[in-house]
Amino acid sequence: MTDTTTATTPEQAAAAAAGGERAELLEALGKQRHFLRFTTRDLTDEQAGRRTTVSELCLGGLIKHVASVERAWTAFILEGPSAMGDFTTMTEADWERRNNDFRLLPGETLAGVLEDYAEAARRTDELVAVLPDLDASQPLPKAPWFEASARWSARRVLLHLIAETAQHAGHADILREALDGSKSMG
Repeated sequence: MTDTTTATTPEQAAAAAAGGERAELLEALGKQRHFLRFTTRDLTDEQAGRRTTVSELCLGGLIKHVASVERAWTAFILEGPSAMGDFTTMTEADWERRNNDFRLLPGETLAGVLEDYAEAARRTDELVAVLPDLDASQPLPKAPWFEASARWSARRVLLHLIAETAQHAGHADILREALDGSKSMG
């Protein structure tokens, strides 16, 4: 497996060449992405779609979810809360579509969701490399889990993506161990 903890995309290479905070943020995010993707090594589509715990989570769905979240937060950095919508007005159908992010649906493949995740990651890396100001902030979208009238800077969004990806990499490790005993670490 390729080591993705170092600059591997042109955008990451550019940020690494510039050094500093952007390179560190991309390196941290890249490391967590690697751990998440690593949990899917050598799996079939059927295995990637299998629930191995009492939750709805499967490895393919978890990859889909993280890609979707990364795309949404990248759009938020550029466009503000309208890019994510108003979570307080979501319908049951909206929630069902959102829940499908956690499932590998018929016709979807592990290779396809990994490719989609790689594209989402490439776009995020490109944005980090060219964003004029990591302090630029946007008001958070309306959601019961966000503080009203709070704002997040691009930096804060990137830190959130690192934390979210790390959290889901841990979930993925548990799912993989329950599937076939394989572990990412240890």
